[in-house]
Amino acid sequence: MNRFIFCSITCIAAFFFAACSDRNDVPVPDEPQITGIAEPITLQPDSTTIILQDYFRDPKAIDSVITDPSLGFVFSADSATMTLFPQNKSIPRLSVMKIWADKFCYSILIKKCPKIWQHFSFDPKDKTYKSVQLAGDMNDWVPARNPMKLKDNIWQTDVLVNPGRYQYKLVVDGKWMTDPANSEVSGSNSIVHVGSVNPPSAPVLFTLSTEKKVITLGMQNKADELFVLWENYLLDDHFFKIDSNQISITIPGAAGKFDRSSIRVYAVNRSGVSNEILIPLEDGKVAMDATKLDRTDPHAMVIYFMMVDRFMNGNKENDRPVVDKEVDPKVNFQGGDLTGITKKTEDGYFTDLGVNTLWISPINQNPMDAWKEYPAPNRKFSAYHGYWPVTLTTVDPRFGTSDDAKNLVKEAHDKNMNVLLDYASNHVHQESAIYKQHPDWATPGVLPNGKKNIRLWNDQRLTTWFDEFLPTLDLSKPEVANMMSDSALFWIKEYGFDGFRHDAAKHVDEGYWRMLTKKIKEQVVTPEKRQIYQIGESFGSRELINSYIGPGMMDAQFDFNVYFDASSAFSTNNTSLKDLNASLYETFFYFGNHHEMGNITGNQDLARFISYASGALSPSEDAVEAGWKREIKIEDTTAYNKLDMLMAFNMTIPGVPVIYYGDEFGMPGAGDPDNRRMMKFDNLTPSEARTKAITAKLANLRRNSMPLIYGDFATIQAGENTWVYVRSYFDKAVIVVFNKDRSEKKIEFNIPDRFAGTTFTGNFGHQFKMDNGKVTITMNPNSFEILTN
Repeated sequence: MNRFIFCSITCIAAFFFAACSDRNDVPVPDEPQITGIAEPITLQPDSTTIILQDYFRDPKAIDSVITDPSLGFVFSADSATMTLFPQNKSIPRLSVMKIWADKFCYSILIKKCPKIWQHFSFDPKDKTYKSVQLAGDMNDWVPARNPMKLKDNIWQTDVLVNPGRYQYKLVVDGKWMTDPANSEVSGSNSIVHVGSVNPPSAPVLFTLSTEKKVITLGMQNKADELFVLWENYLLDDHFFKIDSNQISITIPGAAGKFDRSSIRVYAVNRSGVSNEILIPLEDGKVAMDATKLDRTDPHAMVIYFMMVDRFMNGNKENDRPVVDKEVDPKVNFQGGDLTGITKKTEDGYFTDLGVNTLWISPINQNPMDAWKEYPAPNRKFSAYHGYWPVTLTTVDPRFGTSDDAKNLVKEAHDKNMNVLLDYASNHVHQESAIYKQHPDWATPGVLPNGKKNIRLWNDQRLTTWFDEFLPTLDLSKPEVANMMSDSALFWIKEYGFDGFRHDAAKHVDEGYWRMLTKKIKEQVVTPEKRQIYQIGESFGSRELINSYIGPGMMDAQFDFNVYFDASSAFSTNNTSLKDLNASLYETFFYFGNHHEMGNITGNQDLARFISYASGALSPSEDAVEAGWKREIKIEDTTAYNKLDMLMAFNMTIPGVPVIYYGDEFGMPGAGDPDNRRMMKFDNLTPSEARTKAITAKLANLRRNSMPLIYGDFATIQAGENTWVYVRSYFDKAVIVVFNKDRSEKKIEFNIPDRFAGTTFTGNFGHQFKMDNGKVTITMNPNSFEILTN
């Protein structure tokens, strides 16, 4: 196949290009080779290997390929991979790779590697050291990856990194310290800024209008080249034209044959690549009504996460707490079950809250007894949380029956809601028959140096055990990956779940995610024509997190980096809103402007946001121990206003909002297990009731707003304590204003010119006036406002 491509590509290019760019329409197969949208591929510094099954149902159907002349490529002998490599230094910032499969042309955008060499140095002065290492976001805090060398009496190293803001430390003879030559710090870490993720002179695109089959976009900063795609088909300039600062795009006639498809637009110039425009189409016309979006559309989802045991007790007959005096009630079963969740679904709790997607903790069988945690103080825990699987395909009787699980999914679907299942692929409990029969399927529990391989999250990322009784599975072994992926698929096919939250995603071999996703596409997505959403949990750098996202892997992960910055900004004032704005643009850089990442209010592993916001917890203390040693409650009621700001932020930025149960009204809690208290539904305080009402208003506003679901994002102004940004979708706009200062602020800003003559309405009670496109608004302390037209 390699030989065919290289020898024949020039000869057949003209023929296939004609087929690819029919001037009347876009040729589309009845069953496309690519399932879903093929997002742009970012090149690596040297060579970039593409796993073809990530994109194509049958890689052997590929006939030929054309890339930019600056790039060469070669196929593996088995046609499973294609490797791109630079042929010269003139690689464009953005180009297109055309691939013909079964005589149809598909286009995948290629982004030039954006990495930059960053120099780090340490002057030992008059002291002598044996070793100096660099540890930070750029190497996932593993010092051994970047040892520094002593040259001219200066310890130094160069690291190839993406543009962005990096936290780091120096490790000097084993001692961790900030960089003495760098005055910029955040908390206990030094900060370095590398390049820019949002070059000010790069093109900026935004939607303007649509009429019949024509879409009009606006553009700031001149573009050298434009890329317009419908689905995975590049449209030639017959379909669009640029007139000064406007772009007109004609929707292909083929789009009318599809219930749902999309237009994507990118522009590029010497300064950089533009933001991405994503426009959903319904029957070939621009989708304008958010209420008509399908519940399985990830961009339109609002997720609510609950731990089954801690939400509602709907059937007391299945209550079976562990009988063991060593087990504190905080870590024992408290009676929540599937029936309880179903009852709250039936009575409209989630619908009223504005939620359309439920995420439930694992429900497969866990051990019936309690187990001691490895690290001191060796507390004993039950498996109330569900993350210690003994079996993989049976429902734990303490949560209910198989029928209860099916009833929950059916009731949710009847209410037009999705249900995501939490699934742990990384490990099993030692009582599992799988481990007993196949102990060789586990990774080593003890390292060659005799050290226990437990909770070495970074140094032994793919092999470390979570505890002595939780062997990590070696999912690089095909037989193990095949068994675990079949078990995961069982829940989708048998119960009708709409996707997964994948536990500990970064600790699992990438090949496993590809195997599971391939099975889901082949056995569910294609034959059943339904969307399956997969979101992973990974703490780490954005680059690491992004390595698990793609057409052949997961759809998204939780954006912990944005959450930590938002929590610091809104709860403790340790981060400015200007820095939070920059963090958000880093997320766009890695995951796109219309990503499907989860924007969380918290989760089962983190102390509650409101506990920090109220001063009940300090960021510098051990949150887990705090929850064991004292009662954590709301110390300052302004914390509710701060939680409202976090909720408003999550509901108005790109991505998928995720509410952790109890956060809708401000349930307090320290670290695990104090953050997993039993849910309360009644006797809310006035502050709790107010915050719950605001959460519901925000979620329903999000669900009914095309600008908040598919809109462009633009910062109007960002300062230390105030922030204004706009989301726009054609003639509709949503302007979001924050004031996290302790005092009232008068904020003035200009709205985009295209909305200067539009009337805006406030939604959260602040007084404002508009004059010739200038807005003056008086903001309360710790408050937000959302203006809509």
